[in-house]
Amino acid sequence: MPDISFAFLIYVFDLFGTMAFAVTGAFKAIEHKSDIVGIIILSVITGVAGGTIRDIIIGKFPPNSISDPSYVIVSVASAVALFFLYPHLKKHWNVFLKFDAIGLGVFSITGATFAYSIFGLNFLAMAFAGILSAVGGGILRDVFVNEVPIIFVKELYAAASFVGVVVFFLLLVGGTPLYIASITGIVIITSLRLVAMKYNWNLPRAREK
Repeated sequence: MPDISFAFLIYVFDLFGTMAFAVTGAFKAIEHKSDIVGIIILSVITGVAGGTIRDIIIGKFPPNSISDPSYVIVSVASAVALFFLYPHLKKHWNVFLKFDAIGLGVFSITGATFAYSIFGLNFLAMAFAGILSAVGGGILRDVFVNEVPIIFVKELYAAASFVGVVVFFLLLVGGTPLYIASITGIVIITSLRLVAMKYNWNLPRAREK
């Protein structure tokens, strides 16, 4: 079970992941010509949806995004910041992709950690909570702007999340301190995603003929 100091570290990670995904939501909204309200709405949805769905499914009521206003505040602040900074960032699409990779890594492990704090070393619960936290917001973000969710078409995405959660689980089984296992998992997932984007690594697809 996480101690108080580590619980605070996970909380900080969770807020950072919220910020990272909120930035991607704001970026997408701006690219699709949304006004400031639309930018804020998509930013909040992207930032908090994955964690909210995770909390509801694992039985945590109310979800963190409702009981703690920090999540919404961070998402709104990210949207407003990007609204003003976008003219300087619009030529840097890699900024969006890097924030998405960071959010994927952070949310995968914070989700798995939340499940671990409730169910212990239950791999299925950890993997489900981790992947759901990581992809839920991104799926809604892409659907809201009428795009095929990135998880279905781009380089290693959910697979990177799964690999990181597996490593995280095995480290915990082996007796590795929770904070080391968490940081290792985040680094592995983020790195896998970034390397996959750089070298265009993809999972096999069905042949049309």
